[in-house]
Amino acid sequence: MVVTWTLYYLYNSFISPLPWTTCGNAWNTELCYNRPITSLRNDNYSRTMGYINNTEVHSSLSLAKNFSDVNSTISNSSSYGNFSIDRISSQEEFWQYKVLDMSKGIEEMGSLNLNILICLFISWVVVFLCLMKGIKSVGKVVYVTATLPYILMVILLVRGLTLPGAINGIRYYIYPNFTRIGEPQVWIEAAIQVFYSTCVCWGPLITMASYNKFNNNCLRDSVMLITMGEGFSVFGGFVVFSVLGFMAHSNGVDIEDVVKSGPGLIYVAYPEVVAKLPLPNLWAVIFFIMILTIGLDSQFAGIEPIIAVFCDSFRYIRKRRMMFTAVLMAAFFLLGLPFCFQGGIYVFQLMDWYIAAFCIPIFGIIECLVFGWIYGANNFSRDIELMIGRPIPIVIRILWCFVTPVLLIILLVMIMVRYESPTYGDYSYPLLANVFGFTYALVPLLPVIICAFITVLQSEGNTVLEKFRNSLRPTILWQPGDKNERKRYIETNVLQLNKPTFSERISLTLSGQ
Repeated sequence: MVVTWTLYYLYNSFISPLPWTTCGNAWNTELCYNRPITSLRNDNYSRTMGYINNTEVHSSLSLAKNFSDVNSTISNSSSYGNFSIDRISSQEEFWQYKVLDMSKGIEEMGSLNLNILICLFISWVVVFLCLMKGIKSVGKVVYVTATLPYILMVILLVRGLTLPGAINGIRYYIYPNFTRIGEPQVWIEAAIQVFYSTCVCWGPLITMASYNKFNNNCLRDSVMLITMGEGFSVFGGFVVFSVLGFMAHSNGVDIEDVVKSGPGLIYVAYPEVVAKLPLPNLWAVIFFIMILTIGLDSQFAGIEPIIAVFCDSFRYIRKRRMMFTAVLMAAFFLLGLPFCFQGGIYVFQLMDWYIAAFCIPIFGIIECLVFGWIYGANNFSRDIELMIGRPIPIVIRILWCFVTPVLLIILLVMIMVRYESPTYGDYSYPLLANVFGFTYALVPLLPVIICAFITVLQSEGNTVLEKFRNSLRPTILWQPGDKNERKRYIETNVLQLNKPTFSERISLTLSGQ
């Protein structure tokens, strides 16, 4: 949906004046205004409360359909100095009433938004064209989609640094607020961001890495991936806060009063900023092309593991990959239809709220237990040594076995203890919606449970305990796919079938001996 919304904004970026900069359009209400001064607090879609003078009261409220009582009160009053009313910026109204055409809640799904439906269809067509030939087509596409955001980010940073107030934004960004360190929610948000930005526990990294040669230096690649990926996030912060500094300077407010979290930053705050720049259409096009390429990259990474699983498991599908990809894209398009209704944003928020918070940390804990303790960090390290010529450093093995699982367990406990029902602005979800959210979050765990149960049943042994123990041993199929490497793997006796004791495992992890 991020790609879908971005496509729609990109289309509107070629219209002059930019449609989100004006009031008086079909989607605008009588409360719309082009804000010279704004105070956007850190809830996603807050409406700005402001005091307005006598002229503004009369001109705004005389047209309002639902404020007849207020009008009569005002007209009979001799003083309006303390009168306040909710007003909505043209950018927010464009996002809420034109792009989303949002209803009052998830209970009112409303009708299909034809514009968003068309953009959703186009987005899946683009994804299909990029994935239809597998890793070969994806590899060529990502040369553009992976490098273009860096170029556009540099352009936006250079432009941002030339704006008045940008230095104040940069200063706010690089000087930490140590009082926030003690807040658990800060760490929860940071951890979720790491899951999103690195794609760990989602599957794309394992899938993409499987296309490498056997002797590819996976240790080097993992270090580079984290360094470049998180480095890009830090770099992106300079771009964001240089613009936020400009907004604060222009509107005469503090930096913290400008920040808008969630989709609002992309689709409300940034469109407002580009509207204030010279050649606003140009900067809008550049910005949304950058968001589009980043979104497509994420989409490729999320879809390719699904295609790879089916193609690797079924020869019939492997021979008809393009057809299967088309059917899969069509299925995903149909699954995305609920987001295109007027209440779609509420469904989006609900699903986004639950899936990252509960499911992904559990996957991380399972992976750490499997590779660190069940298969064994030492065995896994020697597998990698066969590939790259040297074992995994002891520091990384300690992280696998001790530090990371403990941190993930603490994170999961913190999420559960500090659990809050999802909200969208002032809207609170009903109980049934929260039940759906919990169910949705737990569904990805079902294949793990089912496959584990089947594996135990099919394992050798006379008792359930014996079957369970044997299910934790690698099968004969756990070996390199290449014949030559497979022979070397068996000859060097890399795999330790004899299970070491718990204390021996700790010794192997800490000392490598």
